[in-house]
Amino acid sequence: MGVPNQFHAPLAVQALAAGKHVLLEKPMGINSEAARQILHAAETSDRVVMVAHQMRWESIAMQIKEQIERGELGKIYSAKTGWFRRKGIPGWGTWFTQMDQSGGGPLIDIGVHMLDLALYLMGNPKPVSVYGSTYAEFGPNRKGIGTWGTPDWDGTYDVEDLATALIKMEDGSTLSLEVSWAVHMDTDNSPFIHVMGSEGGASYRGSEGKLLTEKFDRPIESVLSKPDNDEGERARLSRHFLACIREGKQPITSVLSGFTNNLVLDAIYESSRTGNEVKLDWNLKQ
Repeated sequence: MGVPNQFHAPLAVQALAAGKHVLLEKPMGINSEAARQILHAAETSDRVVMVAHQMRWESIAMQIKEQIERGELGKIYSAKTGWFRRKGIPGWGTWFTQMDQSGGGPLIDIGVHMLDLALYLMGNPKPVSVYGSTYAEFGPNRKGIGTWGTPDWDGTYDVEDLATALIKMEDGSTLSLEVSWAVHMDTDNSPFIHVMGSEGGASYRGSEGKLLTEKFDRPIESVLSKPDNDEGERARLSRHFLACIREGKQPITSVLSGFTNNLVLDAIYESSRTGNEVKLDWNLKQ
């Protein structure tokens, strides 16, 4: 079932109450309060709830994660990630561009993918503060319209079309996040991430990846690529969901990871509204 973000929480809660396992598309909730409702419902259920963040299941991302877990990159202290679409506003005037139905623009739409992947590759550090800004320079003027979806010119556009943020973690590491649906810049419209560690780094853009380090006082690079017979991220994601159901395990994209993403997104929007740094409220019992 495909529904606007505003219905993710009520439908997920109803499904859990009916004894169903739940595979939920991103974002987990339209905001952190909605995500918290799913979190509480999952705690009182013996069902599996998984957020379908397929970027974690991309072949190159998995190869990078394997090297990080082997310690090849050392201590991860910073990361930079984003996704710049030059002319890609989806379904102008539909629920995608209406705050009360979507929760936001590119930040909650595609930014949540990159936020989730970055936190995962960084080892799931706890975000504690955020400073961010959002801008709407295209959508309100009916510019930057993409090819996805059918515009509703009688609808409205009250979300951002570009967002930028700096996220500080409890362990001192930082994450820079930048995303757009529309922007005047030289971009190939591909998602990207750069992970910086004390012993090595990793870069991933589109379908290409690299591991980077220094040996014998010289820079060394190793190119990463997808295998020819790659089954695809959605197939791997689905198999993981089914395995968690059979084995009674928590998925790697658990309700807590979904709540974390929503908490950070809310803080970015609040920081943009107030112009101030926002400290994250980790009270899960509200």
